[in-house]
Amino acid sequence: MTRIALLLALWTVAAAAAEPPAQSTDADSRPAAEQVLEKVGGLEIPDVSQLVRVDRKKRPSRAEMKNSAFILKTRPHPVAGDRYVVLTDHREASFLSSLQRLAKARDGIILKVDDLATLGQDPKKLVSIRQKLRDARVRFLAVAPRKESFRENMVLGLWELTSTLDADPQVDVLPGILLASTARHLSGLVDRSLRHKPLPVSQLKPLAISQVPRAEELRSLQKAGVLRKWFARTGVPTPIVAVYSRRAVKAARLTGKNIWNLQATGQQPFLKSFPPAADAAFRAASLVVMHGHGVPGMSCGVDVDGLPNDLSGKFILSGSCFAASPDRSDFPRIRRIPGGYEVKKRDAFALRAIDNGSTAFFGHMRLSMGFPHVFPVLEAWSQGKTVGESYQQLINGLIAVRGFRSGRFVVSPDRAAGRRVAQGLLLYVVLGDPAVQPFQAVVTPSR
Repeated sequence: MTRIALLLALWTVAAAAAEPPAQSTDADSRPAAEQVLEKVGGLEIPDVSQLVRVDRKKRPSRAEMKNSAFILKTRPHPVAGDRYVVLTDHREASFLSSLQRLAKARDGIILKVDDLATLGQDPKKLVSIRQKLRDARVRFLAVAPRKESFRENMVLGLWELTSTLDADPQVDVLPGILLASTARHLSGLVDRSLRHKPLPVSQLKPLAISQVPRAEELRSLQKAGVLRKWFARTGVPTPIVAVYSRRAVKAARLTGKNIWNLQATGQQPFLKSFPPAADAAFRAASLVVMHGHGVPGMSCGVDVDGLPNDLSGKFILSGSCFAASPDRSDFPRIRRIPGGYEVKKRDAFALRAIDNGSTAFFGHMRLSMGFPHVFPVLEAWSQGKTVGESYQQLINGLIAVRGFRSGRFVVSPDRAAGRRVAQGLLLYVVLGDPAVQPFQAVVTPSR
């Protein structure tokens, strides 16, 4: 299935010999004013204000769909409660101690269930936990699953639970998912979350990473230019790392200060290291925004083993498929995805990032729509909203555009076997404490 066919299908369902290592071909890390990028190849780089905002009534055109040149419209949704609640199925004291520390610091409570993976499939348990959330007057809901419980139907069950706290069909909490591979890594995530203070504009240091899979496929590179133009409104520079696949040797390049064009090779199809200047930009960044294809173990041309070992305090958004792939899946295996990549069992990019010190990671468990759903989260962060509120707004926007209602979230095994599963649209996750506010509000000049 081609990329455009897949995107149209998702939207339709949603609405009804030794080679040298990767080398930099254009790099200059000296601080300097950045030029505004207007075009890459034959593709215009629009201002964010020029991109159509879509909802159930306003749809993207075929051209906008092809280039992912639109944005999902989102809006705030009120939450009645004021309490922080941790919902978990952890049983080991080493994990629970960190969650207890977090709940105490947030003046919250912990609710325990037997198995989060099956929560949405047991009506009696749903009724019980729903009432407990109402009684607690939940606002922030930190879901802390065991690694083996983190599956597609766990996330879909979360929407079944939290969209039924009142009469409207929208999610009525500010959610986040606390996931780490070990008790030590979970403790580190809790520590970072409790230490974090919203970063002022002076500490907003974005890095855009975009993959170019073929010479004629430049939409992800275009998005790096869009972000660079958007951040430039407030005088915030945006270094860019562009990762070119073996089939994109002759593809258009961006040029200018703080742009690194890196070429993958036969021996190293995915980037496992960065040249010194690009590596320094990655390590200095407080925000990393990625666009491109992905499979478990690779996001936007970067191999999971290419992530810096120290991602302390970084906020990362990935628009690739499988950036937050689960260890165990409720859905049948997909062998190949758009871009021609084979899907193998490897470590999830999101989980490795959290283990390496990221404070929050946004990504998709399976097939992502990319920029149209990444940008609303980034925009909410830039407005000073919390991790939980930005996540809630995105999911509610998707629920509204599809018209999901209670009883239609969790996917049965026979329906999961289908090629087009509407609920796949809702498998975005944010790994991180929902009460964390990444940045102070960034005031951008009106256009």
